[in-house]
Amino acid sequence: MNRPIDVLHRYWNYPSFRDLQEEIINSVLAKNDTIALLPTGGGKSMCYQIPALLNQGICVVVSPLISLMKDQIENLDKKGIKALSIPSRVSIDEIVALFDHLKYGKVKFLYLSPERLHSEIIIQKLKELHIGLIAVDEAHCISEWGHDFRPSYRKIKSLRILFPETNIIALTATATKKVIEDIKENLEMKTANIFQKSFFRNNLAHQIFYKENKLQTLEQIFYKNRFPTIVYVNSRQKTESLSNYFTDKGFDTVAYHGGMSAEDKLAHFESWMSEKTPIMIATNAFGMGIDKANVRVVVHLDLPGSIENYVQEAGRAGRDGKKSFSVVLQNHSDIDAYERKTLEKIPSLQEIKEVHKQLYQYYDIAKGEYTDKVFSFNFQDFCDRYQLTSKKTSTTLQILKSNRIIELNDTFYKGSTLQFSVTSKQLQNFKTKNQSILILIELLLRSYGGIFQKETRINEFDLARKLSTTSHKLKKLLRKLHKSNVILYHEHSTNQELKFLVPREDNLTINRHSKVIQSYLKQQIFKAKKLISFILNNEVCRSQQLLDYFGEQNTDPCGICDVCLSRKSSQLPDYSHMIIDLLKEKNSLSQLEIIQLLKVNEEAILIHLRSLLSEDKIGLTNNNKLYLK
Repeated sequence: MNRPIDVLHRYWNYPSFRDLQEEIINSVLAKNDTIALLPTGGGKSMCYQIPALLNQGICVVVSPLISLMKDQIENLDKKGIKALSIPSRVSIDEIVALFDHLKYGKVKFLYLSPERLHSEIIIQKLKELHIGLIAVDEAHCISEWGHDFRPSYRKIKSLRILFPETNIIALTATATKKVIEDIKENLEMKTANIFQKSFFRNNLAHQIFYKENKLQTLEQIFYKNRFPTIVYVNSRQKTESLSNYFTDKGFDTVAYHGGMSAEDKLAHFESWMSEKTPIMIATNAFGMGIDKANVRVVVHLDLPGSIENYVQEAGRAGRDGKKSFSVVLQNHSDIDAYERKTLEKIPSLQEIKEVHKQLYQYYDIAKGEYTDKVFSFNFQDFCDRYQLTSKKTSTTLQILKSNRIIELNDTFYKGSTLQFSVTSKQLQNFKTKNQSILILIELLLRSYGGIFQKETRINEFDLARKLSTTSHKLKKLLRKLHKSNVILYHEHSTNQELKFLVPREDNLTINRHSKVIQSYLKQQIFKAKKLISFILNNEVCRSQQLLDYFGEQNTDPCGICDVCLSRKSSQLPDYSHMIIDLLKEKNSLSQLEIIQLLKVNEEAILIHLRSLLSEDKIGLTNNNKLYLK
């Protein structure tokens, strides 16, 4: 077995390679430094896994997410291929034992986070291994112009110094020309073979509609499309409330977000994959490992974080090559909210310096002092003590973390759960003279559907805001209801583990990283403006706008996006009045019935129907019949 196609047949059981895969693999096997840009679902991991299996030595894979590493290792293990990662908080003895296993246990892949390359013991142990290939996954993270810049990725070039004869493959799904240049420069690729598959998808229609009643439009989409669907929203609470709302309306939906337990995530993912619940309502945490071919529609009910995020999320539709849709439902309040949210979470350099100093003050650490102690950190208590806004503080902590100033786990995002332990009738009989408890109960019933049937994740801070009270007082009321056996309230700990990685030097520490930090902040604003421009530009083909953003110019209009269809409809004979008159007479008709009755150009009728639907002049019934609004 010495050919890439043989490895593909044996371990993946695929008959042939996808576009560019074989060319990329041959480039790596020829010991060339290689940059591979393949869209989401394009089979990037095989581009380093197959050469590694044909080569001597171990392939070191640098990956940004523990969950992504775990997923890759599990997939390799199922194929009988040995792969390892270095768990968090391991002792030196455990690291030594793990590297002994790498040397003598026929392991082919070692997955590392970029932060691991800051460890002297790991660097020393890597020198003892025969490294045949270095793979950098999500390589856009290396560039401050990328959409997920991580300064720790700059440490990867230390592998180039350790193994100057070993070639590197850098892989990403989304990168502009500027990012590609940064990847080459930071990985010290003097020459590199660059393989880039066009972002153009001839089967994917990008459609952006202005809708005041977005839920009604979403309901129409669900009625019309019975294939697997993904709906992206921007809050965890919204995934669950919308899933409950549409489940009550008779649709088979499930929610997914980063605050769910691993068990719930797996159960909801498998339910969607099996199409028991074909509608997934999720935050952008629903992304890794999704390779479902027959997703027909991806809807953004809230604006995506950036154009890169949009392309990755929209690209989960139509992977089987059949006609599919990416739909963004937006209105002016969405644009305003997006701009406000973007600005609200971006701190100034001075604000970062203040939060950084306050972290040391929070634990009474003196100037010049260094401690390797791991502290318990309560995010909300910290914000309350120093009167800080949670959004800017959260961004600041991520900046401090990514620049290796602090180490911070993410457990504080786990929410609390609540379920009524009485029936709705018993709840009506529940008597209390405490008016605040009665108002709280009414708010819970309005905010969370299905709260009688199952434990429901709640957001205490959001509830407190709606009641014009503090989260501390709200939790006190919830505990009181719990003691009265009215609800089952499981309050999750809001504490994180925080560790300082440098001595306290206040402004001097931030000044060392100021250039990188300011560039990152500037990029966040730039990307927000680019996304808004894409959403509001109704003159240029959507695909052309996206391709231009990623450096593909002089492309033809796609012919199937909302802009192209609108242009087509204006160039065709106007059958809109005929359709409207017909629906006035017949009340409701299917598309086929309208085409048969009007006896004019079928394509023109379909284009006009789409335009009338997008303009809210006609609607769609539960039975896929069109009617006049």
